[in-house]
Amino acid sequence: MAHYKAEQDDWLLVYLKYLLFVFNFFFWVGGAAVMAVGVWTLVEKSGYLSVLASSTFAASAYILIFAGALVMVTGFLGFCAIVREDRSCLSTYFCLLLVIFLVELVAGVLAHMYYQRLSDELKQHLTRTLAENYRQPGAADITTSVDRLQQDFKCCGSNSSADWQHSAYILSQEAEGRRVPDSCCKTVVARCGQRAHPSNIYKVEICGMVLTCCLHRRLQLHFY
Repeated sequence: MAHYKAEQDDWLLVYLKYLLFVFNFFFWVGGAAVMAVGVWTLVEKSGYLSVLASSTFAASAYILIFAGALVMVTGFLGFCAIVREDRSCLSTYFCLLLVIFLVELVAGVLAHMYYQRLSDELKQHLTRTLAENYRQPGAADITTSVDRLQQDFKCCGSNSSADWQHSAYILSQEAEGRRVPDSCCKTVVARCGQRAHPSNIYKVEICGMVLTCCLHRRLQLHFY
């Protein structure tokens, strides 16, 4: 009877070991995915940084990279603890898991509290950028970023295409009668911005909302 109970305990330990191994594997893969999204954001979407009021977009990418790396290191420690069956390593592993959970809980609450404020600031700054900096001397990077933003996300203006009515570029002779920049057009051709009709330009989608939604999704990917 005692021998049978010992065998049961051994099978239970083996089962728990493999269950922990599978959990740790998906935990590690999740960390790698989060870090990959952070790197992709910096490499592929860094052009949008010049139209933002602060470094929040870049900071969110660095947070993802740091969080992903921390999860991967913790996952590696978990693998080592499982293979070696070392109690001290397992204790350290579970302590790190607890710390990660608590940090993400606090960060998630803060992100939820300040999201609306950040969203409003981004929209206001983008509207001001369109009005004051687009196609102005010394603002080539901003112009390129705005054009790329509108084409990539199929939007026009911060809140709507009407934002361009207050743009120094649109009000100048350089615009050549354009009502919106050519990058607002669904099919970009020379001077296509002279016709601000829904069939010709993007009028429904909002660039400011798209930017904040992108930031919100990155925060959600990390915190939730």
